[in-house]
Amino acid sequence: MSQSDHSQTGVTRIARRKVRPGHESAYEELVREMFVLMKRHQGFLGADIIPPEPDSSVYQVVVNFGSEGGLAEWDASIDRREIFARMRAHAEGEPEHRRLNALEEWFVGPSVPEHTRPPRWKTAVVTWLGIWPLASVILYFLTPLWDRLGLPFLVMTAINVVLIVGAMVYLVAPVLTKLMKGFLVGRPQG
Repeated sequence: MSQSDHSQTGVTRIARRKVRPGHESAYEELVREMFVLMKRHQGFLGADIIPPEPDSSVYQVVVNFGSEGGLAEWDASIDRREIFARMRAHAEGEPEHRRLNALEEWFVGPSVPEHTRPPRWKTAVVTWLGIWPLASVILYFLTPLWDRLGLPFLVMTAINVVLIVGAMVYLVAPVLTKLMKGFLVGRPQG
């Protein structure tokens, strides 16, 4: 998928930045303040901060905008320039940015510490929750049509899979992932 396609499906950007020792609380506070500023900008969908793994000082910030234009507007804003200027006192260097398109995000996800990733069984459950109803509806409604058209089995299967995968990637997975975030991420015990 090209960068111009992000405008149709949204854009996720991950920023990795090393924080100076002893500055973690101040940096986290500024990142949360940045999220509040982002809410004022068109197309902002949400953001998360991922703390560093043990024995690391690299924070990751995952930002979601509805379009490439929305992200570009934020990048050019005075709000961003000012908050980044304040963050520099607490971080080493500038953030490293990486973008994900919808398909990459679904399969690869952001580069997050292992302890913050959902267990595979939870990912499998959420995937099943999306694919099972999609497959059921598509097969129920389209099988009679394919039979009437006399399409070969492999052609019918190929068409069904294209419809299921397309609907899953562009419609169901983004919604289901948001709805099931608490289940996927869980809450720390204690």
